[in-house]
Amino acid sequence: MVEATVPSILAALAALEDPKARAVNERHGDDHGVNLSKLRAIAKEVKTNQDLAIELWATDYTAARLVALLICKPKVFSEEQLDTMLRQARAPKVQDWLVNYVVKKNPHVESLRVRWFDDPDPAVASAGWGLTTAIIGKEGSRLDLTGLLDTIEAEMKDAPGQLQWAMNHCLAEIGIQHEKLRSRALEIGKRLEVLKDYPTSPGCISPFAPIWITEMVKRQG
Repeated sequence: MVEATVPSILAALAALEDPKARAVNERHGDDHGVNLSKLRAIAKEVKTNQDLAIELWATDYTAARLVALLICKPKVFSEEQLDTMLRQARAPKVQDWLVNYVVKKNPHVESLRVRWFDDPDPAVASAGWGLTTAIIGKEGSRLDLTGLLDTIEAEMKDAPGQLQWAMNHCLAEIGIQHEKLRSRALEIGKRLEVLKDYPTSPGCISPFAPIWITEMVKRQG
């Protein structure tokens, strides 16, 4: 039984430390050795607890922060709190869960999207791009999609890895969701060749935008 206290949760996480899991996680830039399914089980046992989530976040321990993001109340964070948290979250999985599990459910999501989009910190900017990509299909009409393609065309080739990945996802989503811009998105992808040689597992779609766009459009029928 995991008690809803920081020491109890830290002890439970320590007991789950696995060298093999750490090796896998570290290949993705995450500095912990806890299997994520087992980590989720801890969070499920603890249940929602905003105050405890804040305490766990303050430990600066990646696995504890992941638990914090699973037990917090996304809607109660202020814009400034979330901005600070993103800048503190250097592990890619923490950034991913923070944006997808918390920020997207928060009432300040749009102002944070705009605030982060042009941030000089590539990790923060990638979050802004990710939030932008998330609304291309549903709310693309309120975005300057041509302007996004202009920026991608000018900056994606030389962008740092995480930001480049986010820009590439945006490029692919524009090509998939907006037929009138598809030919330009395909042309940009082919010319820049970003992620062209990225290793792709059997059965998975390549992240190379021209392949990604073509395959997803085909699936849409």
